[in-house]
Amino acid sequence: IFTTFTLMGIPGLESQHLWLSFPFSFMFLATLIGNGAILFLVATEPTLHTPMHLLLALLMAADLTSTLALVPKLLFLFWFNDRDIAANACFTQMFFIHGASVVRSALLVAMAFDRFVAVCEPLRYNSVMSHFLVGRLGLVALAKGVILILPMPLLLQRLTFCRMAIPHTYCDHMAVVKLACDDTRPNRIYGLFVLLLVVGLDLLLIGFSYGLILQAVIRLNSRDATCKALNTCSAHLFVILVTYGPALFSSLTHRIGHNIPPHAHILLANLYLLLPSVFNPIIYGIKMKEIQTKVAKCLCRGPP
Repeated sequence: IFTTFTLMGIPGLESQHLWLSFPFSFMFLATLIGNGAILFLVATEPTLHTPMHLLLALLMAADLTSTLALVPKLLFLFWFNDRDIAANACFTQMFFIHGASVVRSALLVAMAFDRFVAVCEPLRYNSVMSHFLVGRLGLVALAKGVILILPMPLLLQRLTFCRMAIPHTYCDHMAVVKLACDDTRPNRIYGLFVLLLVVGLDLLLIGFSYGLILQAVIRLNSRDATCKALNTCSAHLFVILVTYGPALFSSLTHRIGHNIPPHAHILLANLYLLLPSVFNPIIYGIKMKEIQTKVAKCLCRGPP
């Protein structure tokens, strides 16, 4: 039976919701401007239609999706105390937030493969990383997000809920599961399976790719070639740290940080979703000269 849930916001900091809305508003605007700018540049500049830039554009799209699913409702909660969310809307928000996170993780694996080919097989790069392959990698990432996350709201629909107050700023899967009266072991087991498959397997694949890259770099005799190879991967490595670092820290605090107050858990859960969306455009804007050049060209372009 569908009903209405109530988002409680950040427990213990309800009186600070208005002040907290300012940093979240800033991150929201930064995400829209930064990710939107890179998407626009990649779409309109033929010189940026390279495999790495196309994968980057897909990553920006995933970041925008998760941010748009999360922040508007959060700001309405902070500004207008609008806490109610219909069950259908709650499950839809859950699907887009968690689904975009899975897609983002899969794209980071694809980008690690791209860097592996660029460093270890530079002469074959154009033949291996074709636009056709990039398109297939994007479709695989999208399919992975849909297939893995769609069962979560479907499994929740079979449950009866004893409580309707979600102690969170958004419809987090486990936060909603804890409200149910019924046996939630299938939901918990599936949630853990998705976490291990996404974070565990994706990090393993990324680590394997960079292990091969490190071997190739060590074999290089030229200092300049070594620096160039490391610079090729630096932006992607920064993004991996920004994406997985807060997520792993948040996950660990939920399991072993029993003395950490609830509001710290909720803030961490929001930050690990928003920080990658804020910092990814900045990192790639700083590290990729092609993007710097195009941004400078757009800023300096005079009126017709």
